[in-house]
Formats: sequence, C-alpha cells, structure tokens
Amino acid sequence: MASTSEKLNRKSNSQGDCLRHRLATSIALMVALLASLNAFAGTGCSPFGDPPAKVDRGWFASFVTARNSLCLGGTLLGPWTDGNGDARYACLYEPAGAAEREPLPMLVFLHPSETSAYSVILTGLVGLTDKGALGERSPGFILLAPQGRYTTHLYPGYDSNALGWDNWYRQLSPAGAVAAGDATYDENADAASIDHFVHEMIARGKVDRQRIYVMGWSNGAAMALLYALNRPWVAAAAVYSAPDPFSALLDVCTQTPVAAAPAGDGQARVFNPRVPLMHVHNDCDIGGICPNGRRFAARVRALGGSVEDVIIDSSGLRVPSCDDSCGTDEMADGQIGTVASFRGLARHMRWPAQWNEWMLNFLRRHPLGIANDQAKREPGATLSLRQNSKFNGCGSSTAAPSARCGAAIWAAQARRSPPPGL
Repeated sequence: MASTSEKLNRKSNSQGDCLRHRLATSIALMVALLASLNAFAGTGCSPFGDPPAKVDRGWFASFVTARNSLCLGGTLLGPWTDGNGDARYACLYEPAGAAEREPLPMLVFLHPSETSAYSVILTGLVGLTDKGALGERSPGFILLAPQGRYTTHLYPGYDSNALGWDNWYRQLSPAGAVAAGDATYDENADAASIDHFVHEMIARGKVDRQRIYVMGWSNGAAMALLYALNRPWVAAAAVYSAPDPFSALLDVCTQTPVAAAPAGDGQARVFNPRVPLMHVHNDCDIGGICPNGRRFAARVRALGGSVEDVIIDSSGLRVPSCDDSCGTDEMADGQIGTVASFRGLARHMRWPAQWNEWMLNFLRRHPLGIANDQAKREPGATLSLRQNSKFNGCGSSTAAPSARCGAAIWAAQARRSPPPGL
C-alpha cells in the first residue's frame, strides 16, 4: 500500500496539473478574445486610425457581391475600378424628365452592412425622387446609391465580415494619398469610390452643386457622417442609427475628431467640421449604440459644428433620452440583456419612414453658402478628388506624422485647386 506521504504527493501533483490546465485554458480563451477584437493584428494604429479593411475576395464574398450589384427600378452605374483593383458600382434613381430639367439637388445614400445599394428601396426615398423637396423651386431630386465592399468590420458576430463600408480607416483626404513619416497612406477606397460616382453625376451637368447631400443607414450612416465631415462640397447630411465613426464597439484605434492639426494618433482632423448634421436614432438600438450617438453629437459640437440629435421611441416619437435598459456604455461595448438586444436589433432594422419628410426638410434648409461657412466651403476652396501628394519635411523617420507632418499636410491641402466640376 502507498504511504500517506505518497498519497499526498499524488494529490498535490493532481492539483498542480488541474491548475496548469485551467491556466492554459484561460490563456487560450484570452488569446481567442484578443484575436476576435483584432487587438494584435499585424499592423497597428496609425495617424488615420485602423488599418484599411481587408477585402474578402473568396468565392462566397464574390458571389454575394455579384448578386447584390443590382438596381431594382434604377440604373446601374459602373463598373469603376478602385485603387485596390475592385469593381465598384452605384444605383441611380432620377425623377421623370431629369435630363430636360434645370440642375437638381442630389442625395447620396449609403446602405447598411450586409445589404447593398438596392436597400434604398426599403426607405421610401425612391418614391420621393419626383415630389420630395430638396430645392427652393420645383420638387424632385437625384438619388445616388453607391455600393460598398465585402470587407472586415470591427463589429461583433456575423457582421464582422460583410458587405458595407470601412469607416475605421479615416484617411479621407480629397487630395488622395498622403505621406507621413516613412509611410504613404492611400485614400480610403470607399470614399474614393463615392467621390467617383458623385463626380460622374456632376460631369453630366444634372446636379445642383450647392445641394449635394448625404444620407445613410447603420454602417452606411457612420460612413455618411465620416464622409460629410471630410468633403467640403457636401452641404449637409441626415442619417439613421449610426455608430460613432470615430469610436464605437470593437474599434481599438479610436480617435477624437478635431478641427485643428492633430496632437497625436488619437485625434483625426476633419476637412468639413461645420457641415450641418442630423442623426435620427432609437432610444433602444442595436448593440446599445444610443449613448454612443449622443457622445458623437457632443464631440462634433465641440468642433464648432452642429448636430440635430433626434432620439425616437418604438412609435417613432421623439424622446429626450436613451433607454438605459438597452445600454449605457458610450462605446456601445457594455453588457446588454437578451430581450433588450432583440428589441434594439428589431428597431435598428426598420427605417423610420415617418421621418423622411423631416430629414429632407433639414437638408433643404442647409445648401452650401447659406447656413454653412461659405469662406471655407465654397467650390473655389475645395480640393482635388484624385490628386496624389507628398509633403516636404514629412518623409524623414524623425518626423511626427500626427503633429508636425499633420500640419504640413493640411496646409498643403488648403492650397489645392478645385476639382473639375466642383
């Protein structure tokens, strides 16, 4: 028989093995968690936030993208090949007799993730192209709906890889690629694609250049806000249910928007800080993003900008605050109950059509040169759509890309000539 000491040793070894197993399991779970958050991706944060989203060109993503390159009831524009070699498309909806009419306002709509440009038909906006008032004279407007790409998203679960927009890589310089330190940063491919289709419509002579507006839904709303804040030719934007494009959910390269030269990589300067914005979102929204939207509004107002922050309840009525049972975390990264999660998801997936008239009226009241800072946003002060640029003094390894080089970049861009047609 084994002695008492031998039994104790075996028991001690067994306990040690158990502890080591638990430790190994904990480490494995920690690694898996960090991997899911992209916290130790091969490339880290930059002066422009996260690295460019990875494009999924697998058979399933390619099949979904091809099947969604449709324009139900509209005209398909494209393909246009972006800087990554991907074919880009857009859907165009015009009122009757648009070619014979005076230039019309244009509304650019950016679709939610996991859908495509055709999802604009779910909003009721297509039916308003003949009668909706975005100008001061006759009713009617042009509706342009570009299509996103099948890429990685910094969203949880199934939405981490889907059709949509990359609002995490925040290099939206209208001048194209910019050099900072030893690196050259290409323009956000989605912003460049939107630029292309906007310019194509302007070149046709149909667009009132003082009334180019942007709308969006969910991930498309986040991209619409980011785009409007960086394009001086955008007169105003009105969106539905947007996560903060600078800081939300699983983003580990968060930034604060600023109107001056950035003091570090934690800040992102925007080109069009005073663009009027309207954000309609739910008091109980997907992922608990209502408080995240309120924080975004406060940060834009700190820039000197304006945001009409509209929170609505399940009936579509305006309410003063978020529903705390659906999340209180300003990053929308807190714990939310199952019932609240389903409530937020159901509300998020329904476009608030009863607010269409209010959103269009908001846009109509804010053409370029009226409520905006005309000296900074008139066509003569806008920038080239596709002009690559490098900046003296920013190619050295000793340069600070987010401070000294940032100032040089923005000073150079301010001197650029206007793009054709803008």
